[in-house]
Amino acid sequence: MAEPNPTGLDAYKPSEIYALVDRAGVQKAGLGLSQLLVLSILAGAFIALGAAAFTMVMTGTDMSFGPARFLGGIVFSLGLILVIVAGAELFTGNALLAIAVVEKLVSPGQLLRNWTIVYIGNFAGAILIAGLVWASGLLNAGLGETAIDIAESKAALGMTEAFARAILCNILVCLAVWLSLAARSAAGKILAIIWPIASFVLLGLEHSIANMYFFPQAMLAGAGVDWTDFGQNLLIVTLGNIAGGAGGVALAYRLAYRLAYGNSEDRGDIVNDQ
Repeated sequence: MAEPNPTGLDAYKPSEIYALVDRAGVQKAGLGLSQLLVLSILAGAFIALGAAAFTMVMTGTDMSFGPARFLGGIVFSLGLILVIVAGAELFTGNALLAIAVVEKLVSPGQLLRNWTIVYIGNFAGAILIAGLVWASGLLNAGLGETAIDIAESKAALGMTEAFARAILCNILVCLAVWLSLAARSAAGKILAIIWPIASFVLLGLEHSIANMYFFPQAMLAGAGVDWTDFGQNLLIVTLGNIAGGAGGVALAYRLAYRLAYGNSEDRGDIVNDQ
Protein backbone atom coordinates (compact mmCIF):
# COMPACT_ATOMS: atom_id res chain seq x y z
CA MET A 1 0.00 0.00 0.00
CA ALA A 2 1.14 3.55 -0.68
CA GLU A 3 2.12 5.59 2.34
CA PRO A 4 -0.25 8.42 3.35
CA ASN A 5 0.68 11.77 1.89
CA PRO A 6 2.17 13.80 4.78
CA THR A 7 0.99 17.07 3.20
CA GLY A 8 -2.64 16.06 3.62
CA LEU A 9 -3.33 17.03 0.00
CA ASP A 10 -5.53 14.75 -2.08
CA ALA A 11 -3.00 14.65 -4.90
CA TYR A 12 -0.20 12.46 -6.16
CA LYS A 13 3.27 13.34 -4.95
CA PRO A 14 5.85 14.53 -7.50
CA SER A 15 7.63 11.17 -7.60
CA GLU A 16 4.28 9.47 -8.18
CA ILE A 17 3.50 11.86 -11.04
CA TYR A 18 6.77 10.72 -12.60
CA ALA A 19 5.56 7.12 -12.38
CA LEU A 20 2.23 8.05 -13.98
CA VAL A 21 3.96 9.85 -16.86
CA ASP A 22 6.24 6.87 -17.34
CA ARG A 23 3.33 4.46 -17.54
CA ALA A 24 1.27 6.79 -19.74
CA GLY A 25 4.17 6.93 -22.20
CA VAL A 26 4.08 3.16 -22.61
CA GLN A 27 0.31 3.22 -23.15
CA LYS A 28 0.48 6.05 -25.70
CA ALA A 29 3.27 4.34 -27.64
CA GLY A 30 1.12 1.20 -27.87
CA LEU A 31 -2.00 2.83 -29.35
CA GLY A 32 -3.18 1.49 -32.70
CA LEU A 33 -3.01 3.66 -35.81
CA SER A 34 -6.73 4.39 -36.15
CA GLN A 35 -7.23 5.19 -32.46
CA LEU A 36 -4.12 7.37 -32.34
CA LEU A 37 -5.11 9.27 -35.47
CA VAL A 38 -8.68 9.95 -34.32
CA LEU A 39 -7.51 11.12 -30.89
CA SER A 40 -4.90 13.33 -32.58
CA ILE A 41 -7.46 14.96 -34.86
CA LEU A 42 -9.62 15.64 -31.81
CA ALA A 43 -6.70 17.26 -29.98
CA GLY A 44 -5.96 19.55 -32.94
CA ALA A 45 -9.61 20.53 -33.06
CA PHE A 46 -9.74 21.13 -29.29
CA ILE A 47 -6.69 23.42 -29.35
CA ALA A 48 -8.14 25.23 -32.36
CA LEU A 49 -11.43 25.81 -30.53
CA GLY A 50 -9.49 27.36 -27.66
CA ALA A 51 -7.54 29.49 -30.14
CA ALA A 52 -10.75 30.63 -31.85
CA ALA A 53 -12.24 31.61 -28.49
CA PHE A 54 -9.01 33.47 -27.63
CA THR A 55 -9.23 35.36 -30.93
CA MET A 56 -12.76 36.49 -30.15
CA VAL A 57 -11.86 37.55 -26.59
CA MET A 58 -9.02 39.68 -27.95
CA THR A 59 -11.24 41.32 -30.58
CA GLY A 60 -11.75 45.00 -29.78
CA THR A 61 -8.95 45.07 -27.17
CA ASP A 62 -5.33 46.14 -27.10
CA MET A 63 -3.55 42.81 -27.56
CA SER A 64 -0.47 44.13 -25.75
CA PHE A 65 -2.52 44.88 -22.62
CA GLY A 66 -1.61 42.36 -19.92
CA PRO A 67 -4.96 41.82 -18.17
CA ALA A 68 -6.75 41.34 -21.50
CA ARG A 69 -4.12 38.81 -22.62
CA PHE A 70 -4.46 36.97 -19.31
CA LEU A 71 -8.23 36.72 -19.78
CA GLY A 72 -7.57 35.44 -23.29
CA GLY A 73 -5.19 32.88 -21.83
CA ILE A 74 -7.82 31.59 -19.42
CA VAL A 75 -10.22 31.14 -22.35
CA PHE A 76 -7.50 29.50 -24.48
CA SER A 77 -7.05 26.95 -21.66
CA LEU A 78 -10.24 25.35 -22.96
CA GLY A 79 -8.12 23.51 -25.53
CA LEU A 80 -5.88 21.64 -23.10
CA ILE A 81 -8.75 21.08 -20.67
CA LEU A 82 -10.61 19.24 -23.44
CA VAL A 83 -7.47 17.28 -24.36
CA ILE A 84 -6.81 16.15 -20.78
CA VAL A 85 -10.32 15.66 -19.40
CA ALA A 86 -12.15 14.50 -22.54
CA GLY A 87 -9.13 12.56 -23.78
CA ALA A 88 -7.03 13.23 -26.89
CA GLU A 89 -3.44 13.04 -28.17
CA LEU A 90 -1.55 16.34 -28.36
CA PHE A 91 1.91 16.60 -29.92
CA THR A 92 3.26 19.17 -27.49
CA GLY A 93 2.11 17.24 -24.43
CA ASN A 94 3.49 14.02 -25.88
CA ALA A 95 6.98 15.47 -25.60
CA LEU A 96 6.81 13.85 -22.16
CA LEU A 97 7.13 10.44 -23.86
CA ALA A 98 10.86 11.16 -23.81
CA ILE A 99 10.87 9.90 -20.21
CA ALA A 100 9.71 6.42 -21.27
CA VAL A 101 12.34 6.38 -24.02
CA VAL A 102 15.16 7.21 -21.62
CA GLU A 103 13.80 4.54 -19.26
CA LYS A 104 14.00 2.13 -22.22
CA LEU A 105 10.32 1.28 -21.89
CA VAL A 106 9.60 2.80 -25.32
CA SER A 107 11.92 2.63 -28.33
CA PRO A 108 13.01 5.73 -30.29
CA GLY A 109 11.10 4.29 -33.26
CA GLN A 110 7.89 4.10 -31.22
CA LEU A 111 8.42 7.68 -30.08
CA LEU A 112 8.88 8.93 -33.66
CA ARG A 113 5.82 6.97 -34.80
CA ASN A 114 3.71 8.55 -32.08
CA TRP A 115 4.98 12.07 -32.70
CA THR A 116 4.56 11.80 -36.49
CA ILE A 117 1.00 10.47 -36.41
CA VAL A 118 -0.07 12.86 -33.68
CA TYR A 119 1.46 15.86 -35.43
CA ILE A 120 -0.34 15.04 -38.69
CA GLY A 121 -3.62 14.43 -36.84
CA ASN A 122 -3.29 17.66 -34.85
CA PHE A 123 -2.73 19.57 -38.10
CA ALA A 124 -5.82 18.01 -39.67
CA GLY A 125 -7.98 18.87 -36.66
CA ALA A 126 -6.75 22.47 -36.53
CA ILE A 127 -7.32 23.00 -40.27
CA LEU A 128 -10.82 21.51 -39.97
CA ILE A 129 -11.82 24.03 -37.30
CA ALA A 130 -10.23 26.91 -39.26
CA GLY A 131 -12.37 25.93 -42.24
CA LEU A 132 -15.52 25.70 -40.14
CA VAL A 133 -14.90 29.09 -38.54
CA TRP A 134 -14.47 30.60 -42.03
CA ALA A 135 -17.64 28.87 -43.30
CA SER A 136 -19.58 30.12 -40.26
CA GLY A 137 -19.01 33.74 -41.23
CA LEU A 138 -17.33 34.56 -37.91
CA LEU A 139 -14.28 35.96 -39.72
CA ASN A 140 -16.58 38.63 -41.17
CA ALA A 141 -18.03 39.46 -37.75
CA GLY A 142 -15.00 41.14 -36.20
CA LEU A 143 -12.91 38.02 -35.76
CA GLY A 144 -11.03 38.40 -39.02
CA GLU A 145 -9.10 41.57 -38.22
CA THR A 146 -7.88 40.14 -34.92
CA ALA A 147 -6.92 36.88 -36.64
CA ILE A 148 -4.81 38.85 -39.12
CA ASP A 149 -3.05 40.80 -36.35
CA ILE A 150 -2.22 37.60 -34.47
CA ALA A 151 -0.70 35.80 -37.47
CA GLU A 152 1.21 38.80 -38.78
CA SER A 153 2.81 39.41 -35.38
CA LYS A 154 3.87 35.75 -35.24
CA ALA A 155 5.29 35.86 -38.78
CA ALA A 156 7.34 38.95 -37.85
CA LEU A 157 9.25 37.13 -35.11
CA GLY A 158 12.91 36.39 -35.77
CA MET A 159 14.09 32.78 -35.70
CA THR A 160 15.81 33.14 -32.33
CA GLU A 161 12.79 34.85 -30.80
CA ALA A 162 10.36 32.23 -32.12
CA PHE A 163 12.59 29.34 -30.99
CA ALA A 164 13.04 30.75 -27.48
CA ARG A 165 9.33 31.49 -27.13
CA ALA A 166 8.53 27.94 -28.27
CA ILE A 167 10.87 26.43 -25.66
CA LEU A 168 9.28 28.49 -22.89
CA CYS A 169 5.80 27.71 -24.19
CA ASN A 170 6.13 23.95 -24.06
CA ILE A 171 7.81 24.03 -20.68
CA LEU A 172 4.57 25.56 -19.41
CA VAL A 173 2.33 23.25 -21.47
CA CYS A 174 4.12 20.12 -20.24
CA LEU A 175 4.05 21.44 -16.68
CA ALA A 176 0.29 21.92 -17.09
CA VAL A 177 0.01 18.27 -18.16
CA TRP A 178 2.31 17.25 -15.28
CA LEU A 179 0.25 19.18 -12.73
CA SER A 180 -3.01 17.77 -14.10
CA LEU A 181 -1.72 14.27 -13.36
CA ALA A 182 -1.31 15.25 -9.71
CA ALA A 183 -5.06 15.84 -9.41
CA ARG A 184 -7.49 13.02 -8.67
CA SER A 185 -10.63 14.87 -9.81
CA ALA A 186 -11.73 16.58 -13.03
CA ALA A 187 -12.07 19.90 -11.19
CA GLY A 188 -8.55 19.57 -9.86
CA LYS A 189 -7.19 18.84 -13.32
CA ILE A 190 -8.95 21.89 -14.78
CA LEU A 191 -7.54 24.21 -12.11
CA ALA A 192 -4.06 22.77 -12.61
CA ILE A 193 -4.21 23.39 -16.36
CA ILE A 194 -5.51 26.95 -16.39
CA TRP A 195 -2.62 28.80 -14.75
CA PRO A 196 0.36 27.55 -16.80
CA ILE A 197 -1.61 27.88 -20.04
CA ALA A 198 -2.95 31.35 -19.21
CA SER A 199 0.62 32.39 -18.36
CA PHE A 200 2.08 31.22 -21.67
CA VAL A 201 -0.59 33.15 -23.56
CA LEU A 202 -0.03 36.21 -21.38
CA LEU A 203 3.69 36.10 -22.21
CA GLY A 204 3.06 35.77 -25.95
CA LEU A 205 4.80 32.41 -26.31
CA GLU A 206 4.65 30.11 -29.35
CA HIS A 207 2.66 26.85 -29.53
CA SER A 208 3.01 24.83 -32.74
CA ILE A 209 -0.46 23.28 -32.68
CA ALA A 210 -2.18 26.57 -31.91
CA ASN A 211 -0.28 28.11 -34.83
CA MET A 212 -1.71 25.38 -37.07
CA TYR A 213 -4.99 27.19 -36.48
CA PHE A 214 -3.87 30.82 -36.18
CA PHE A 215 -2.12 31.01 -39.57
CA PRO A 216 -4.82 29.32 -41.70
CA GLN A 217 -7.47 31.37 -39.86
CA ALA A 218 -5.63 34.56 -40.77
CA MET A 219 -5.03 33.53 -44.40
CA LEU A 220 -8.73 32.81 -44.82
CA ALA A 221 -9.38 36.29 -43.41
CA GLY A 222 -7.07 37.85 -46.03
CA ALA A 223 -3.88 38.33 -44.02
CA GLY A 224 -0.61 39.38 -45.62
CA VAL A 225 0.99 36.07 -44.67
CA ASP A 226 1.29 32.98 -46.84
CA TRP A 227 2.14 29.29 -46.58
CA THR A 228 5.87 30.08 -46.66
CA ASP A 229 5.55 32.32 -43.60
CA PHE A 230 3.45 29.65 -41.94
CA GLY A 231 5.91 26.87 -42.75
CA GLN A 232 8.94 28.80 -41.50
CA ASN A 233 7.23 29.66 -38.24
CA LEU A 234 5.89 26.14 -37.75
CA LEU A 235 9.29 24.49 -38.26
CA ILE A 236 11.09 26.70 -35.75
CA VAL A 237 8.27 26.58 -33.21
CA THR A 238 7.93 22.80 -33.47
CA LEU A 239 11.65 22.32 -32.79
CA GLY A 240 11.46 24.71 -29.86
CA ASN A 241 8.42 22.93 -28.44
CA ILE A 242 10.27 19.61 -28.58
CA ALA A 243 13.30 21.12 -26.84
CA GLY A 244 11.17 22.71 -24.13
CA GLY A 245 8.95 19.71 -23.45
CA ALA A 246 11.34 16.79 -23.91
CA GLY A 247 14.41 18.55 -22.55
CA GLY A 248 13.13 21.24 -20.24
CA VAL A 249 10.55 19.10 -18.44
CA ALA A 250 10.78 15.39 -19.29
CA LEU A 251 14.53 14.92 -19.01
CA ALA A 252 14.80 17.32 -16.08
CA TYR A 253 12.38 15.20 -14.04
CA ARG A 254 14.11 12.05 -15.28
CA LEU A 255 17.32 13.35 -13.70
CA ALA A 256 15.44 14.22 -10.52
CA TYR A 257 13.69 10.87 -10.08
CA ARG A 258 15.86 8.34 -11.92
CA LEU A 259 16.88 6.79 -8.61
CA ALA A 260 13.36 6.75 -7.18
CA TYR A 261 12.44 3.36 -8.65
CA GLY A 262 14.47 0.25 -9.17
CA ASN A 263 12.56 -0.99 -12.22
CA SER A 264 9.32 -0.70 -14.18
CA GLU A 265 7.54 -3.17 -11.90
CA ASP A 266 8.17 -0.91 -8.92
CA ARG A 267 6.70 2.03 -10.81
CA GLY A 268 3.62 0.03 -11.69
CA ASP A 269 3.12 -1.07 -8.08
CA ILE A 270 3.23 2.50 -6.86
CA VAL A 271 0.65 3.69 -9.39
CA ASN A 272 -1.64 0.72 -8.83
CA ASP A 273 -1.64 1.33 -5.08
CA GLN A 274 -3.19 4.78 -5.45
